[in-house]
Amino acid sequence: MLPIVCVPDSVSSAMNCHRDVFCRDEGFEHVSRYITGLITSPNKTLQGIYDWQIWQGDAPSRRAMHEAIFESGWRLDDLMVSHRQQVAADYQRQGRHVISLDWTFSHHDQGPQIYGVKKSYDYVEKRMSRFQTVVTATVSNSSRVDGLEATVQHPNWEAEEISYLQATQKESYDQMEAARQRLLELLHHQKHQVEYVKRTEIAVDIVKQIESENQFPDAHYAFDNGVLTLELTRLIESCGKHWVSEIECSRNIQWRGEWKRATEIDQLLRDNSPDTFRPITVSGRNGEVKSYWVFTKVVRLKRYGRKRLVIVHEQPDLTDSARFLLTDANHWESRRILQTWSYRWASEVFHEFTKQVTGFESAQLRKEEAVKRHFRLSCIAQSIIQQVPASGLKSERFAFAKGKITFGQRCRTILRELLTALVKSVEHLFSSGKSSEQIVEALMPT
Repeated sequence: MLPIVCVPDSVSSAMNCHRDVFCRDEGFEHVSRYITGLITSPNKTLQGIYDWQIWQGDAPSRRAMHEAIFESGWRLDDLMVSHRQQVAADYQRQGRHVISLDWTFSHHDQGPQIYGVKKSYDYVEKRMSRFQTVVTATVSNSSRVDGLEATVQHPNWEAEEISYLQATQKESYDQMEAARQRLLELLHHQKHQVEYVKRTEIAVDIVKQIESENQFPDAHYAFDNGVLTLELTRLIESCGKHWVSEIECSRNIQWRGEWKRATEIDQLLRDNSPDTFRPITVSGRNGEVKSYWVFTKVVRLKRYGRKRLVIVHEQPDLTDSARFLLTDANHWESRRILQTWSYRWASEVFHEFTKQVTGFESAQLRKEEAVKRHFRLSCIAQSIIQQVPASGLKSERFAFAKGKITFGQRCRTILRELLTALVKSVEHLFSSGKSSEQIVEALMPT
């Protein structure tokens, strides 16, 4: 970890596009340094980032930096609008791009007091753990992925509250104070039920915001059954766009006058008409060409109406588990549907990158607004890295890179800028007559 003497040029030039969002120069400086720390610091908490800052003149306190980033009045929603506007410019005339909606767990096993953290069963890790549920929207083309939104879902405590109310219920209350306290508990439970927002509702709100800005007029949507709802599909269709989603194998579909589960239809086709599965080759988002055996037909679903169903197998003998895709684009062929669906996995790339590089799981924050700011600043940091030119071209000869520029090379460029600023600062201190001990004290105060 290099001391942060100033904001690197790569970060500064990217953040200057958002300068109007911030009220004060000091606050803008703190946010820019925080984003620099999210990219370069191994400890991506505010304390870890602050400890490696070197300031010109009097150093502000850590509390001042915390207030400037997480509590001051700069407009977070306006910052994300500006961010999406800058990202959209990079996707214009760059070929097909798709918006993916998804959600992920941000783990905080040691932080029960962090906002949005709940202890529950994590089906990914297959264990009990503490985590936040984060709903995300990303846009991607063949070469890059950018986060458009990241919203933390407030946990649902309904089961715990009901258990408490049932365990403490009484047939009668002799004292007025006890009755008043019980009424308050019931009202709080009702309030929490009204305020709770499902992740599918969060996804709808995100799409409404993105479409109201109209920054991605040519981008269709891809998502899985975790966010698939009738309200979401109708919203996307009302905007003149198409969507592709995976559906549950238990979904009922009208088949020859009868309602059958998707798996039953797949079984009937494999047993009676295996030749209806047509072999196709599909070039996915990352350029990888894969072979599939697919059956497609426009079918009717309850509430959704007529949609195109695609049953996908990856083995020629059709013995593998089928994947069921659904789209409102009844005129699309199966190859185009699968190509669009391949962009859905870009959100997984975004989740992995932001967790490992830009600190999705690092902040120890207890207030909702602070948590929202951290996640969205992590999105901006992720996009900044992709805009940075690469250095260290020797590593491009490595087999794993396959001649492509890696994120490591881009981060190395930012680190070189930090190192250059540090060397210049040390040079200035030496020319000012400072001793080695004084310089070390300036760079790493005791």
